[in-house]
Amino acid sequence: MLTLHAADLVVLGGGRPAVPDGAVLVDGRTLAAAGPYAVLAAAHPAARTRRWPGLLTPGLVHPRGPEVLEHTYHPDPREAGELGTAPLTGEALAGLGMTEARWGASARRGVQRLLAHGVVAVAGPLRRPAVVDAVQRAGLGVRPPAEDPGDAAGPDPLAGRSLARVTAPPPAVGEGPATFAVFDVPDEAALTARGAATCVATVLAGRLVHRRR
Repeated sequence: MLTLHAADLVVLGGGRPAVPDGAVLVDGRTLAAAGPYAVLAAAHPAARTRRWPGLLTPGLVHPRGPEVLEHTYHPDPREAGELGTAPLTGEALAGLGMTEARWGASARRGVQRLLAHGVVAVAGPLRRPAVVDAVQRAGLGVRPPAEDPGDAAGPDPLAGRSLARVTAPPPAVGEGPATFAVFDVPDEAALTARGAATCVATVLAGRLVHRRR
């Protein structure tokens, strides 16, 4: 099935100009085309359209994958009364008596938090088998360690970092996987200022894995 993902502004990087009122055409797992929405819609009248507010851009790479998934516990909502809802690290984590199964469940919840921030890959290496399994099942990519990962290890890769440092490589139009994110902001400057919590949609290889609205 062909799907047009339309947004107020489409930025695919790689030296390509931004496209106001643009769209990307997804054919299964592949990013088949990108350009003005009106042009793509006319060329592919059978394609369904998903219209998003704001900025469509390559997804983000979290530079501290091990810290956010292997050194942080993401509580189950059923544990909120005992542990709260915020991720736990340090002494709070050390007192939990973590098992491999519990690490896997935590990683699955952590991955969902990352997807909700437009993250499509994490910088590794990841060593816990249960965490690796959770990341692979979700379809997140794993990249080499970041040269300058910064200090913040929360789910927002933009916390204290520039957009250029955490943007994934541009997708290859016509042959590469349809992997991107959409943020409810007018442009890249606003995304840097407001952070990745503005994410409204994340797509991994053609699959809509997160949507806020």
